[in-house]
Amino acid sequence: CWAEGWAQDAVPPGAAFVAAASYRGPGNNDTRSNKALPILLWWSGSLFPHFPGDTERIDCPRGSCLVTRSRRVARHRRTKALIFYGTDFRAYEAPLPRLPHQTWALFHEESPMNNYVLSHPPGIQLFNYTATFRRESDYPLTLQWLPGVGYLRGPAVPLAEKDAWRRKGYAPVLYLQSHCDVPSDRDRYVRELMKYIQVDSYGKCLHNRELPSERLRDTSTATTEDSEFMTFIARYKFHLALENAICDDYMTEKLWRPMHLGAVPVYRGSPAVRDWMPNNLSIILIDDFDSPQELAKYLDFLDKNGEEYMKYLEYKNLGGIKNQFLLESLERREWGVNDMTLPNYLNGFECFVCDRENTRVKEEQEHRKSHGKIPAPRPHIAQFKHMGCPMPTPGFGSVEDLSGGDSWKEMWLQDYWQSLDQGEALTAMIHRNESHQGRFWDYMHEIFLKRTRQH
Repeated sequence: CWAEGWAQDAVPPGAAFVAAASYRGPGNNDTRSNKALPILLWWSGSLFPHFPGDTERIDCPRGSCLVTRSRRVARHRRTKALIFYGTDFRAYEAPLPRLPHQTWALFHEESPMNNYVLSHPPGIQLFNYTATFRRESDYPLTLQWLPGVGYLRGPAVPLAEKDAWRRKGYAPVLYLQSHCDVPSDRDRYVRELMKYIQVDSYGKCLHNRELPSERLRDTSTATTEDSEFMTFIARYKFHLALENAICDDYMTEKLWRPMHLGAVPVYRGSPAVRDWMPNNLSIILIDDFDSPQELAKYLDFLDKNGEEYMKYLEYKNLGGIKNQFLLESLERREWGVNDMTLPNYLNGFECFVCDRENTRVKEEQEHRKSHGKIPAPRPHIAQFKHMGCPMPTPGFGSVEDLSGGDSWKEMWLQDYWQSLDQGEALTAMIHRNESHQGRFWDYMHEIFLKRTRQH
């Protein structure tokens, strides 16, 4: 994400839950006492600040649940679901043995780089319910960084002012990153692009220019959409918007913020990004060009031809947003971004899980009462497309071009494939009803030996 690149611990727009009052839900006709409700346990307790205590009742459309972060109830018969935050999920720390009466739910709106275990089938299929950035997940969070259609319609800095900015010696292209070693290997590409066009880089990565004041250099300024900071960066014609990892539907404020400001994103990230764009000419895709040199030629052409450049901002005009899929997706989502009239996506996912667990409890009761005449509910299993992301590739060139000691190659390719082994190890432990987490590394060693023999 953009803010992650500037200050690595940025808070996403939907994170208003941190200071929010407890969320009860839309209400229902559930008259059960708290002692009779299914329990949902947040295994990642750090995501539980939206309630004042350790436990809270939530009242959702189909029924109510108790939600807690108290691990003391982990093995309770009424604890029906464990909810994990993807970034915190570690295969070697997973609760074992896995109990047959419990489902596992995954909440992971962050980058795939935070946990590549979830990008492999053995990892994602550990879960029954998912809320991820992928549109195919059970509770999609794809547009988590887009507050609404009005955000896209914000006015752009006039072209005359941008041209005046250029005459003062500023580059046509802005780069603003301080998180430099990432799977997308974006710096390698930008470094090559810099050979052919002027790029002003203010972050730690490829730093070549200073922000004009100490206040703007304060990382908190860059992560809160501070008006002075936004005014400064809005004068650039192009913003290099390269996500920290590549995966379908993983789109952050790196993409949406430049569009809000009326700068043109030069984008690399979700291969499916066009599906979500306001019209057919909103962004420039790096992968549409054969080389950084070809991209630089096109950016230079647009820089010198204002009429052509302005075509990329026509979505800001009245009726300029043509993409019905985007409009309908924003209208249809059940949660809001910085909108106190709607639940945030954390609360929304809790109710999603609560409703499905209440349905599952009822179906299991009907199965038992019918003495098998009514079939037991089939478990819902997450699929690869709920999160699956491809192997990282170099930002420029091919893996074969990289030297043996290349730090990116040693870090991210190894992490990606070791994550596959971790998912397989935990899956094997669950199937064998293992109860001791300490045996995880024994299973990893078994998998390593098996792979070695195969090769």
